[in-house]
Amino acid sequence: MQGPVIRGLAYGFSWRGVQDSWNPRAFPCGSRKLDRPARAADLYIGSYHRACRKGADALRPDRLLILSARYGLLDLDDIVEPYDIPHDTTDAVTAQLILEHATLRDIVLLAPVVALGRVRHVGLVRSVWPHARTPLAGTRGMGEQMARLAALRRGPVH
Repeated sequence: MQGPVIRGLAYGFSWRGVQDSWNPRAFPCGSRKLDRPARAADLYIGSYHRACRKGADALRPDRLLILSARYGLLDLDDIVEPYDIPHDTTDAVTAQLILEHATLRDIVLLAPVVALGRVRHVGLVRSVWPHARTPLAGTRGMGEQMARLAALRRGPVH
């Protein structure tokens, strides 16, 4: 069984290995959102979220998940209300909630998992999947992360 990609989680890779075996894909939510309820796939409209989403799509995962600061792990078709809760606040989701969501989805034991996003997102993902691959690790700043995501979308790198 293959797993999800979680936005806001990993970067950095051997291209072929990413497509063949990095199945769970997770990436972060974003601060810019629509002002009405929408599918999780459509709610987040910021450039960083979109770049992570395109990077995750380029990995051709079996499943993509968004790590929401309010709702936890979201499937792309989940309908959610807009919110204004950053990941680093007391109202934000916790590692325990992420573990509960992963348990309910029966994806706790999935491997490998790829996480795309900022350090705080990767930390939450790694609390459940310590083995998660993080292609954006080691980048310095948003510009470098965006460049790495663009390279991921362009195709194989050797």
